[in-house]
Amino acid sequence: MSETHVSSTPSPASSATAPHAAQREPTGGEQSTFRVAALQMVSTPERERNLAEAERLIGEAAADGAQLVLLPEYFCFMGFKDTDKLAVRETYRDGPIQSFLTDAARRHKLWVIGGTLPLAAPEPSRVLNTTLVFDPQGNEAARYDKIHLFNFEKGEESFDEARTICPGGEVRTFQSPFGRVGLSVCYDLRFPELYRRMGDCALMVVPSAFTYTTGRAHWEMLLRARAVENQCYVLAAAQGGKHENGRRTWGHSMLIDPWGEIVAVRDEGAGVVAGTLERTRIDEVRQSLPAWRHRVLS
Repeated sequence: MSETHVSSTPSPASSATAPHAAQREPTGGEQSTFRVAALQMVSTPERERNLAEAERLIGEAAADGAQLVLLPEYFCFMGFKDTDKLAVRETYRDGPIQSFLTDAARRHKLWVIGGTLPLAAPEPSRVLNTTLVFDPQGNEAARYDKIHLFNFEKGEESFDEARTICPGGEVRTFQSPFGRVGLSVCYDLRFPELYRRMGDCALMVVPSAFTYTTGRAHWEMLLRARAVENQCYVLAAAQGGKHENGRRTWGHSMLIDPWGEIVAVRDEGAGVVAGTLERTRIDEVRQSLPAWRHRVLS
């Protein structure tokens, strides 16, 4: 499937005037059901260990029938300090992490959304925090560079991603067998306008490494809000646990349906969170409460 570049806000008027906008009819052979899995990890400062763990979890999800798997942000590496990621950054379309993702997709014959990995940026002191998507043949289907960069100061906790990460600037989606999938990463979750720019999605994904403090306060409510606002499924794969670098991440990887109900969740520790997307569920929600069709402001 080809990548979709969304460069402008979809027109609410066109959706509002569509006679059957609440009922999304499958187009182009879209499947009525689709099995997905979020893979929760507790990544380490050793790339090869992380890739081995990711392979184990992808295999487990594939054995359970997953057609698409989502890895968490930084699935491949979480160093002792922010600048450590510079040592494992890769040139776009060249490197062991990217080879792992394409090989895993081809070997297991499923869609792989590769959480994030550090790609070389124009500035040598920073990287791009990038999501790459591969189809079941191992072909790249989409790329998204994280737009919003996390900054948080509270007590002894201090984070400023802009020191080592260059922000992306383009909204990205791709076409899956179930419909359009919107790409976002972690801190993006706090910016609902990004998700509106994605257009009419069947699924939105959020690979993340939320801190324990911010995750406990806001993670679930923000994920459920994005699902309710856009009346689609939301799949979130998180880092979840105490890392070797001393950091603690919130976890709680989950799948949420278009009504905001949690279909599946895992609190902490590595594991698979799986569920089946149903097009009839999207249609049911949009027909009974046609908020997506009632949008007025852009």
